Amino acid sequence: MRRIVFIGIVCFSTACTVGPNYRRPSLATPQNFRAPEPLPPGQADSFADLKWFQVFRDEQLQALIRHALERNYDLRDAVARVEVARAALGITRSDQFPQFGAGASVGINRLSRDGATPIPSQLLPSQNRNYGTAALQLLSFEVDIWGKLRRATEAARANLLSAEETRKAVVTTLVGDVATAYLTLRELDYELEISTRTLQTRQQSLELTQSREVHGVSTELDLRQAEQLVYTASETIPAIRRQIEQTENQISLLLGESPNAVLRGRALTEQQFPPEVPPGLPSALLERRPDIRAAEQDLIAANAQIGVARAAYFPTLSLSGALGGASTQLSSLFSGPASLWNLTPQITQPIFTAGRLKSSVRLAEAEHQRVLIHYEKTIQTAFTETSDALIAHQRFRESRAEQEALEKVLEDRLRLAYLRYRGGVDTELNALDADRDLFQSQLDLSRLRLEEILSVVQLYKALGGGWQS
Repeated sequence: MRRIVFIGIVCFSTACTVGPNYRRPSLATPQNFRAPEPLPPGQADSFADLKWFQVFRDEQLQALIRHALERNYDLRDAVARVEVARAALGITRSDQFPQFGAGASVGINRLSRDGATPIPSQLLPSQNRNYGTAALQLLSFEVDIWGKLRRATEAARANLLSAEETRKAVVTTLVGDVATAYLTLRELDYELEISTRTLQTRQQSLELTQSREVHGVSTELDLRQAEQLVYTASETIPAIRRQIEQTENQISLLLGESPNAVLRGRALTEQQFPPEVPPGLPSALLERRPDIRAAEQDLIAANAQIGVARAAYFPTLSLSGALGGASTQLSSLFSGPASLWNLTPQITQPIFTAGRLKSSVRLAEAEHQRVLIHYEKTIQTAFTETSDALIAHQRFRESRAEQEALEKVLEDRLRLAYLRYRGGVDTELNALDADRDLFQSQLDLSRLRLEEILSVVQLYKALGGGWQS
C-alpha cells in the first residue's frame, strides 16, 4: 500500500491540466440604462437591492408570496434539480480518488480416501481441509495525469452553481408573477366597483327618464338611450367577475393549490411602493441577475468540457491491486507466510479512433461557442428588459397623470350636463354621452394605474431583485 500511495503522490505532483482555463468574456456594457429621462450618473444604489417584502408592502400579498415560495411546483422542481446537480458533482468528483473494497471468503472441504484416486492415510492425516482469503482491494484508480477528471469535476461544479442560480431566477420570476397576478386581481376588483357604482347611478337616471317620459317631458328615444347605458354597465360586470375568478385560479396555481378564492389586502389605490426606483449601475446587473450568473456557470462548464475532450488524446494510466492474505488455516490467515499483495498498473494510448477524438473536441468547442452566444444574449436581454421597464414606468406615469386630469374634466362635464338636462335647458343626449365617456375614462384610469404599478414590478424583476431572502 505504501508503494501504491507513493505512485499516486508522484503522479499527482507531476500532473498537468489540458484545455483552456476559464476567463470571463470581455463584453462592452453601456454607461447607463436607456430611459426617457437622463439617469443620475454613477448612481450605485439600486432599487433591486431591496428585499421583496420591502418592495411589496401589502400584508396579504406578502403572505401569498411566502406561501408560493414554499409550495410552488416550478420552484420545488428547481430545488430538486439543485440536489440532482449536487449528487452528480459527488459522483464525478469521486472518480479522482482511489476506490477501495474489501473481500473475504472461507472454504470448508472434506476429502474422500476412497475416491477415484485413493489417498494414503499417511499423506492425509485429516480429511477436513479449511482455507480462507481476505484482501483489501484497490478496485479502480485512474491517475489524473492530464487533468481530465479535474476538468470533469470543474464542469460538474459549474453545473451545480448554474442549477442554484437557476433556482434563484425561478424565485425572482415567482415573486414577480404572484405580485403581478395579485395586483391585477385588485385592479379587477376596482373595475368591478366602478361598474357597480356606475350601474346604480344609471339605474337612477333611467328611473328619472321613465318618470319624465310618462309626463311627456322626455321622448321614447331618451328612454331607450338610458336603458342602453344601464345594459352596457350591467354587461361589463359578468365579464369582470369572470376575469376575477380566472385570476384567482392563476394565483392558486402559483401557490401550488387547487382553484380557490384569494383573500384581499390593500386596494389598488392604496398600494405603496418606494418613491424612487433607481436602477443602479449597469455593471452591477451582471452580478445581481441570477439568470446571467447561471449562463456564466454554463459557460464555465462548457469550457471545462473542452479540457475533458482534449485529455482523451493522451495515455490513460490506471491502477488496480489487492493486499491481504490466504491460508489453509484460518488461524494463520494474517501471519507472514500467508500474506499476499499485487499491483497492476495499466496504460492505454489511443492510436486510431476514426476521427472520434477530433470530433469530440470539435463538439465541445462548438458547444462552448453556443453557450457563449447564449451568455451574451442573456446580458443584452437583461439590458433591454431594464430599459423597457424604465420607459414603461415613466410613460405610464405620464399617461396616468393626463388621464386623472381628463377624469376630473369629465366629472365636471357630467355634473353640468345633468344640471342643464334637469333644468330643461339641454337634451338628455348630452348627459348620456357625458356619462358614457366618464365611465370609460374611469376604467381606463384604473388600467393605467395598474400598468404603472406593474412597470415597477417588471423593473424590480428586470434588475434581478426578488431572490434575496
